[in-house]
Amino acid sequence: MALADTERAASTCADSGSPFSEIIELNVGGQVYVTRHKTLIAVPDSLLWNMFSKKSPKELARDSKGRFFLDRDGFLFRYILDYLRDLNLVLPDYFPEKSRLQREADFFQLRDLAKRLSPRVSKDNSISEEISQSDTEEGAQQCGSSGGAETLRTMSVSGAMRSPSLDSRKSGYITVGYRGSYTIGRDIQTDAKFRRVARITVCGKTSLAKEVFGDTLNESRDPDRPPERYTSRYYLKYNFLEQAFDKLTEAGFHMVACSSTGTCAYTSNDPNEDKIWTSYTEYVFCRE
Repeated sequence: MALADTERAASTCADSGSPFSEIIELNVGGQVYVTRHKTLIAVPDSLLWNMFSKKSPKELARDSKGRFFLDRDGFLFRYILDYLRDLNLVLPDYFPEKSRLQREADFFQLRDLAKRLSPRVSKDNSISEEISQSDTEEGAQQCGSSGGAETLRTMSVSGAMRSPSLDSRKSGYITVGYRGSYTIGRDIQTDAKFRRVARITVCGKTSLAKEVFGDTLNESRDPDRPPERYTSRYYLKYNFLEQAFDKLTEAGFHMVACSSTGTCAYTSNDPNEDKIWTSYTEYVFCRE
């Protein structure tokens, strides 16, 4: 049905010389995006420009619902699309995936974007991951030619003297929670059958959660929350508590409290049958 709708929409061309519709649906690594045709061809000679101006709709891969399919990182494509809209790059605070986004920019043949994302190399061949080409250009525009150069020299010196990761750390709390269950056989403790943790949830300030867990944080439930807002809608892409604790420890957090609740139920109405215990546990971590 969606395929038929897409083919019908193709008759409403973005311009008289294009076989594509004005509004285009994309499936990028499982994430669905809806945008205008002119947005996709905003940068000449880019991969998307070649796809949607040099090829016909029949030549491009589609998913089962008729959307054009790209086998790339669906989360990072939102920044690619934002850049194509106005040729400007705005990244959130504590963005840990700049190198991966640069790889996506190279893949889509967006040379200017890839250049802005490339790490800045100083005279002593040291690489600063905190200052990118876009950061230097923005600083120069705000401070003027001489003032901007002086600002960059100051930032370079201070970056060499102090660790950027330490300077950017903020105090706060992160709560990690998980729900687990296990079954105990009839009066035999040794027959307990444990189920692995289904999902680890993360509650706290968005900027702190992104700083600690990076790309292991699933954002599909709450993608647009500002960095300084609190959320309880994040969860991790893995289900190993020890891995989450390691990341919190490496980021300077320590556990200050924990709590747990549990319930018991029978697998059937027969009290002699196996018992199923379900528990929910939360750990509170703090960084001062």
